[in-house]
Amino acid sequence: MPEAILHDGARLEFEVQGSGPAVLLPVNPTPIEGEQADRMLAWGADPALGRTLIDGLSDAFRVVAFDYEGHVEATPKAATLTPANVAADLLAVADAAGADRFAYYGYSWLALSGLQLAIRTDRLSGLVMGGFPPLGGPYAEMLAVTNAAHAMALDPAPQSSQETYDWAAAAEERDWSSVEVSRTPEQTGQYVTLYEGLRGFDDRAAQDAVGCPRLCFAGSADVIEYGEQWGGVRVDIAGPFLRRRAELESFGWDVRVLDGLDHMGAMRAATVLPVLRPWLEDRLLGQR
Repeated sequence: MPEAILHDGARLEFEVQGSGPAVLLPVNPTPIEGEQADRMLAWGADPALGRTLIDGLSDAFRVVAFDYEGHVEATPKAATLTPANVAADLLAVADAAGADRFAYYGYSWLALSGLQLAIRTDRLSGLVMGGFPPLGGPYAEMLAVTNAAHAMALDPAPQSSQETYDWAAAAEERDWSSVEVSRTPEQTGQYVTLYEGLRGFDDRAAQDAVGCPRLCFAGSADVIEYGEQWGGVRVDIAGPFLRRRAELESFGWDVRVLDGLDHMGAMRAATVLPVLRPWLEDRLLGQR
């Protein structure tokens, strides 16, 4: 598989499918299987998310797919996962794929990474942010959550055994507070670095630097309440979409609010494709 060289010299594999306008997708092209897939399904996640998105777009677009999140989990960048370096990594993938102009779709922290990319380059033909608001983003709240996760990784409590930890019940109740932290300090620390780099980021002032067509979407029920061990933080993704829709549209955003869906539900490929593909067709294929 072709590779891109990232800001720290690490190599990231990517695959290219289809022809047409380029679309960068930071997704895992390989479906997850086995027990991990079962757990993902219980939480409402989609084990075949990346593959389904690729297959659903590559008949009309040149899809460049790469598992950036999986890469940083396997090769943590505790001191260097800054907003600028993430944007540089995304551009490195585009360069390696020969995509001078390209659209970008990312979800959650990969959506905010797309906004950081958009304010640093004029090469975007389109930007799609899912599961994170372009205005009023919960940057301070996510810094608090990532700091809490990092503290737990540095000083882990005794982990429950498979016999005593009822992950299925936790998933059924969508109880994020009960999620056990089994990641290393390096893995959690890189997200602290990312959100520290976004401390004080003025996403309203940044709007003028986004020069491409843009779409954002989120579920109307995308609000996560974290318990005391996470700092009692409330991460409200849906709120800015609901309260500031007119302002978003005034800055040129096409806005979609997906009724009744939470963070995981709005991420599923079956939900994303009916939003993403028509917009890309209109904005990219209509320009040719």
